[in-house]
Amino acid sequence: MRQLHVFFLPLMAHGHMIPAMDMAKLFSSRGLKATIISTPAFSEPVKKAQHSGFKIELITIGFPHRDSGLPDHIVSLDQVTSDPKLLPMFFKALSLIQQPVEDLIQRLNPDCLVSDMFLPWTADSAATFGIPRLVFHGTSYFSLCVSEEMRRHKPFNDVVSDSEPFLIPNLPHQVKLLKTQVSDYNLHENKDDFSRWIQQMRESDARSYGVVINSFHDLEPDYARHYTHVLERKAWSLGPLSLCTNEIDGAKHQCLAWLDSKKKPNSVVYVCFGSMAKFTPAQLNELANGLDASGQDFIWIVRSGGDEEWLPERFEERMEGRGLVVRGWAPQRAILDHPAVGAFVTHCGWNSTLEGVCAGLPMVTWPLFAEQFFNEKLVTEVLRIGVPVGNKKWQRGANEGVSREAVARAVRGVMVGGGAAEMRRRAADSKEKARKAVAEGGSSYEDLTALIQDIATYVPPKKMVCSFKSD
Repeated sequence: MRQLHVFFLPLMAHGHMIPAMDMAKLFSSRGLKATIISTPAFSEPVKKAQHSGFKIELITIGFPHRDSGLPDHIVSLDQVTSDPKLLPMFFKALSLIQQPVEDLIQRLNPDCLVSDMFLPWTADSAATFGIPRLVFHGTSYFSLCVSEEMRRHKPFNDVVSDSEPFLIPNLPHQVKLLKTQVSDYNLHENKDDFSRWIQQMRESDARSYGVVINSFHDLEPDYARHYTHVLERKAWSLGPLSLCTNEIDGAKHQCLAWLDSKKKPNSVVYVCFGSMAKFTPAQLNELANGLDASGQDFIWIVRSGGDEEWLPERFEERMEGRGLVVRGWAPQRAILDHPAVGAFVTHCGWNSTLEGVCAGLPMVTWPLFAEQFFNEKLVTEVLRIGVPVGNKKWQRGANEGVSREAVARAVRGVMVGGGAAEMRRRAADSKEKARKAVAEGGSSYEDLTALIQDIATYVPPKKMVCSFKSD
């Protein structure tokens, strides 16, 4: 059997590139030829994987700043999500890479295109050349189901105030949200350029061969079934992708030595909000005071540097030995897997949420935007391995509104509260199920086997004519 060749086209954003990179490694480990198409700004992770021995090819294409109107320094979605002027330009730039990608497809004859959801035009590109397009949303079955049922039924129209919860119908569990926890593009379709782009994404999903999911069946079985049987979407569970390579970066980072000094297991709270979260100085001050008031040891990753004015007076001096503030990057997976770490304060981005599951940690959930409020419901109400901090406002910009008392209460809840032990037991059970899923014979392993067979035997619909593809 000839070697199958798969193109991976991730979105230019840190949180999208990481799982796409892991997926390419996974396909490569099963004997497929994996090629990642990206811009020069995101080439380093691929080169690092190549240096580690993964047989992954990289093709770089230019990012069309000039024709999209973007400033030259903009290279990632992370840089524009809160800027209403730059966001439409970024999506225009994404549409302008269609031609160079199609030129590559025509030249290299891949058997499949795995595309980020934010690149809806790839559905047309794949159809033009008679190959299957697989969509990668980078989130859970649960959030996909919630989003779709909310789009179909619009239950938020039935409430009279923002403080009145509404029930999302037709789901396996009772899931309630507030209007303030839902994005504008969910509440108001076709209102602006971004919501119109979301609509294009939905339409292109419907024309694609199927969806690849960074999750595993035993984590959310009701929602895997709902997505495939009720919503009738073809999908393969391939996750957790972060477990598929057994690579942990940053094994010598200084914060790990600090954790090594903590001899009591499960005694430290890890606090990190990903690469895109923004908080007001007042909110950061409340968070710091809340961690202090919780009485728990903690390691807190902050993205800004210098002597921040928002820190309480002599905070780091007073917390010495009990709390560590790390500025900049830190090796999240290595920290989560450290035996001293006992809980995770997270923004509920899916990559981080799944890494928390894989580490077997209960979580304090602090969603901010995107689908993070949906993931919070999965963690706290379906899996029951987390405590919400109580944020009720979806916002891309600088967040605030959570008190130090709420922070302290939630942190104590996952560490020493009355239900903490049972929460920890459930989290440990999910960790074990995650490892079984990706092992040979596990559900995610077998889903990938089935997907590889589907790609190998794919026959395009008759209306698609492929004039150049050959064995």
